[in-house]
Amino acid sequence: MGFLFQFPFAVVHVFLLLPCSSTAVLDAVTPTQPLIDSDGQTLVSKDGTFELGFFTPGPSSNRNRYLGIWYSPATDSGSSLSVDTGNRSLVIVSSNKSVTLWSSNATASSNHLVTSLVAELLNTGNLVLRDQNDTSNSEEFLWQSFDYPCDTLLPGMKLGWDSKSGLNRGLTSWKSPDDPSTGDFRWGIQVQNNPEEFMWKGSERFHRSGPWNGLGRSGAPELRFVWNEDEVYYQYELKNKSLISIVVMNQTSYLRQRLAWNEGSQSWGLYASVPRDRCDNYATCGAYATCMVSESPICECMKGFKSKSPEMWEMAEWSQGCVREKPLPECPPRQNNAEGFVRYSELKLPDATHSWVNKTMSLGECRNKCLQNCSCTAYANTDIRGAGSGCSIWFADLIDMKMFSTGGQEIYIRMPASELDSNKLGEGGFGPVYKGVMADGQEVAVKRLSSDSGQGLKEFKTEVILISKLQHRNLVKLLGCCIQGDEKMLIYEYMPHRSLDSFIFDKGRSRLLDWGKRFDIICGIARGLLYLHQDSRLRIIHRDLKASNVLLDRELKPKISDFGLARIFGGDNSEGNTKRVVGTYGYMAPEYAADGLFSVKSDVFSFGILVLEIISGKKSRGFYHSDESLNLIGYAWRMWNEGKALELMDSALDDQESPSARNLSQAMRCIHTGLLCVQHYAEDRPSMATVVVMLGGGDSCALPPPKEPGFFKDKEPFNMMVYSSSSKVESSSTNELSFTLPEGR
Repeated sequence: MGFLFQFPFAVVHVFLLLPCSSTAVLDAVTPTQPLIDSDGQTLVSKDGTFELGFFTPGPSSNRNRYLGIWYSPATDSGSSLSVDTGNRSLVIVSSNKSVTLWSSNATASSNHLVTSLVAELLNTGNLVLRDQNDTSNSEEFLWQSFDYPCDTLLPGMKLGWDSKSGLNRGLTSWKSPDDPSTGDFRWGIQVQNNPEEFMWKGSERFHRSGPWNGLGRSGAPELRFVWNEDEVYYQYELKNKSLISIVVMNQTSYLRQRLAWNEGSQSWGLYASVPRDRCDNYATCGAYATCMVSESPICECMKGFKSKSPEMWEMAEWSQGCVREKPLPECPPRQNNAEGFVRYSELKLPDATHSWVNKTMSLGECRNKCLQNCSCTAYANTDIRGAGSGCSIWFADLIDMKMFSTGGQEIYIRMPASELDSNKLGEGGFGPVYKGVMADGQEVAVKRLSSDSGQGLKEFKTEVILISKLQHRNLVKLLGCCIQGDEKMLIYEYMPHRSLDSFIFDKGRSRLLDWGKRFDIICGIARGLLYLHQDSRLRIIHRDLKASNVLLDRELKPKISDFGLARIFGGDNSEGNTKRVVGTYGYMAPEYAADGLFSVKSDVFSFGILVLEIISGKKSRGFYHSDESLNLIGYAWRMWNEGKALELMDSALDDQESPSARNLSQAMRCIHTGLLCVQHYAEDRPSMATVVVMLGGGDSCALPPPKEPGFFKDKEPFNMMVYSSSSKVESSSTNELSFTLPEGR
């Protein structure tokens, strides 16, 4: 790996280089001691990590010579590098010293007399030109190679702008593996009201990491960010100083790769790369759409928007994006409350090219500022630390948004009042759910069957019949129903805390659930499911157990809801099969998704998924771990086998309590039980009666080791099926949609 002075251009580059041998080593380049190519000389940093010398890349037939810095030595014959004291610069001259091939320009502002000029290769890999007699230990060098990167970013390098010197530090790829001249791909910072990091191919953007949010970038939070009047730059430092790691712009592809040196194999290993998937490509889904690689299709219009070109959307061409279903009111509006905002969370914030930033405003002030400007389309905090601060306002279409299972940011999008509906609690497969008030003042939840629902009259009747005959503290209570013409409604007891998913998957609200509350919720769901399977007068298989179908009362006690897809069995029957596969992607048992076979063990599988979600705070749907394409089950399985199961626990718990305050053995028992419930084969899974005993048992109650789970690698376990075109997920507290799929037989 090395920096490269490219002849005849005055640019410093970086590259990967295989080790060769050298004949002479220098510790400095001085006016009297040049670095001579023909002598095979190299300049080595004090700790021996970096080496500088001349080399020829690519095949032996290539006669071009370059100067570079690498982790391993290389050599050949040709030119020389020397110090020009008079001009305070480094120069490269031809072998006969008749032609100056390259000369550096001193960038330091100091005008003091330089008496002893020296070029040194620092332990960081930075080639610097300094005054040898300057004992101030200052890093204000006369010239440094870190200011002129090529295709590689080293720890300590700055990527970005320096307003004082006019430097714009960015990475560029090589033209080809044997030609280090400037290629098509660039990586740098676009300076604007809210600076962002971009990758370009020529003048075309192909990747954006998202704006800085105080902790990281909403699209890739691994670098440190500095933004002041003098500088705007990203920089990364290695906590483990013994690790050798670099970031490289690939010569021939769109990839930016982070590599780590493997001492054992004496080779570079790939640590991470960008773009990681199609959702990392710039504006894959166009305007007002979110991208999530684990979904099918990967692009989805935001609530209140529709595809601009349905024909192109059906052909998986989403770049035209989405448009509003209903226009915003005239501006300024004639009446108050004519418009408002819809909150979205876990997003990579949109392209901030057309945005405005104020670092001191509160979120409320930001909202008012947006409402006062007719061109404002959305607003968000600039800094998410603590309770959040600062204001970002967008003035154009919202482009290049990506949805994360966790770790994204919140944004508030401007919408007409008709799209807000303050009494709407959420929406699921059945249809919208509203808050209502009875004549006696009792608050209720009203589920209204939607005309385009994936469920119909059969499911409506099933829910009425079942719930009216069931009574358990962990099941939601049905108060009544209404059928009038085409209108069909169910009236339930009102749950003020809404559904479980609105807590565990929300970065702010998840902090309200400490470990004790989460454990109580897990046990309550288990008892409710046991009642359905065994203790009620009917034997019932729910078939759609998921976080959005578990409601929380005022005391955060769980109640299972939504029985429209349930099946009733009499006597000792506890299983069946169907050609009409229904349920929710991400919670279905393998035998049910593939063959239509369902049983009480199908519910057990769904319960196991739910347990892992409650513990981790991560969605089964949308969770994607880059290593081995693991989903949430696979990640939990790997952590279990590596003896790191407790690392699965939600990081939000760290903000509430110390590890010593948690019952870690209890948490481990829950993880163990969850993995037993998601085992691939139904006969290996425990019954809910056994699960309740497992959860309530102490350390003396030994559990069997779990076997390999189902669907632990495939990100999309239903990719063999055809989805209903009406299936969609709304952004609300009940954002998992039940659907009906034709079974291929």
